Amino acid sequence: MGKIVSFSNQKGGVGKTTTCVNMAAYLASFGKKVLLVDIDPQGNATTGLGFSKSSLKKSVYNVLIDDEKAEDNILKTEVENLDILPSNIDLAGAEVELVYKRGREKVLKTALESAREKYDYIFIDCPPSLGLLTINSLAAADTVIIPIQSEYYALEGLSQLMNSITLVKQHLNAGLEVDGVVLTMYDSRSLISKQIAEEIRKFFTKRVFEIVVPRNVRLVEASSYGKPIVVHDPKCTGARAYRALTMEYLDKEQKK
Repeated sequence: MGKIVSFSNQKGGVGKTTTCVNMAAYLASFGKKVLLVDIDPQGNATTGLGFSKSSLKKSVYNVLIDDEKAEDNILKTEVENLDILPSNIDLAGAEVELVYKRGREKVLKTALESAREKYDYIFIDCPPSLGLLTINSLAAADTVIIPIQSEYYALEGLSQLMNSITLVKQHLNAGLEVDGVVLTMYDSRSLISKQIAEEIRKFFTKRVFEIVVPRNVRLVEASSYGKPIVVHDPKCTGARAYRALTMEYLDKEQKK
């Protein structure tokens, strides 16, 4: 049965989608069967894997709101072993429409039960908010990965996110755990980056991944071309970081 991992941080612009997409792509390149679920109405993971949101007739919206099967809305990506349940423009209204559904916090969990049998990992890219879409993601997940930008405001709202994870654990998903924290957009020349990294390591102790992801223009380029970095430029510093991060993640998995 596949493991479901939610990538969550209610602060935008922290490298959440970049981390989700590239870790998924590297896991796939290592031979794991991976499904990426994009439940962010912005749809950046969808465009980051080469799909046009405006041209998609089916998406995760149809699964959440119309009760369609997840399998009927999954698309293959250009990366072997990596599939996506995409987002499109319809998802913008899903937050409101979910309010009226029975068991509204666990719609995604129910929808992904059959998909778990076909994948080693299911990664969920959450919106940068703590609304019903994110709650659905946390309720469905086995674990959470929290990408945090190595900048001054990174720690703002972190306690709110951890409180939300605690509440979901208490009321919706008793088995939910934090897999780890990924430091992104790290600038080794910046004193602030180093100080923030130290603060985050104090706060999360051993749950912070050793590998940090540096600022890298090729990572930005890759998403604009609709490709994961393993396809766009596998030799750049950003690619090497995400490859090493994914290997560290797998190593931690094997030790559990």
